[in-house]
Amino acid sequence: MLVMNTPFRELDSLFDQLTGRGSVSAAGNSMPMDAYRRDGDVWVHLDLPGVAADSLDVAVERNVLTVSGERNWQRQDGDQLYLAERRRGTFRRQVTLGDGLDAEGIEADYTDGVLTLRIPVAEKAQPRKINITNGGSNSQPAIETTAS
Repeated sequence: MLVMNTPFRELDSLFDQLTGRGSVSAAGNSMPMDAYRRDGDVWVHLDLPGVAADSLDVAVERNVLTVSGERNWQRQDGDQLYLAERRRGTFRRQVTLGDGLDAEGIEADYTDGVLTLRIPVAEKAQPRKINITNGGSNSQPAIETTAS
């Protein structure tokens, strides 16, 4: 139902290794994500510590869900920097939504540095029971029996 849209992930990871930027997560992405289906919804959680809620943007265009945000920290005059491993700047993550998801019904919540998205599974993709008829328009039993 969800498809990662990261065609340059391996190239980015190689560049990070070569430049010494280090990995931010196991996937080498600045927005670690969990996604799972529970009942009639797909849940997505993105870790965004230090990102202000008003800098977040969630948009859907042509079944592509885009989450973007910005984390900033400005050094002040006189600061003596010892270590700078946390990424700063603009971040973006894209995920392609399958046809079985209802992009119009997406809900978002941002609490404690975790962006949670609830994406309803479309009605047409919900499991349903198929009724079985006996094959005729008249109401005869499927197998005729006689007692002897």
